Amino acid sequence: MKFTTNAALPDTDSEVRSLDTICVNDSEIKQSFAGNLRYLLVGLVFGIVFVKAEIVSWFRIQEMFRLQSFHMYGIIGTAIVVAAISIALIKKFKLKTIDGEPVHFSKKEFNKGQVIGGLLFGLGWGITGACPGPLFAQLGAGLTAVVVVIASAILGTWVYGFLREKLPH
Repeated sequence: MKFTTNAALPDTDSEVRSLDTICVNDSEIKQSFAGNLRYLLVGLVFGIVFVKAEIVSWFRIQEMFRLQSFHMYGIIGTAIVVAAISIALIKKFKLKTIDGEPVHFSKKEFNKGQVIGGLLFGLGWGITGACPGPLFAQLGAGLTAVVVVIASAILGTWVYGFLREKLPH
């Protein structure tokens, strides 16, 4: 959402938003349909990999939470290592996005809201067998009951937005 600013006042909108967000997705580049097609294709490949690796399997997720299998811990651990190396390389070589924009990382301070949010996230993940990432992969794999989880995730996001100012941050 873009806000118009008074010409006399500096535009600090992105600075304020960066203080309490994980990332600020504020690209000045407007994508065409063909430009967005690459994201659709990457998403499809990502979903297929999730299904084939059994990352979207309710049984695999339950095994993880019951400490019965290393499968999901291995995948999550590998993802963390790959992300850490990728971020280090992006920072070291000052890499840019595919559209040529610089990549910015904002420092974040720890607060109790992150613990509460993490506990709620984990509880929802354990109950539903799905975190937000693979929801649509599960739907694409034919698990139609996940529609309820998707609707619940959207509702939860809306409720958070509605109550955001009253919640601990």
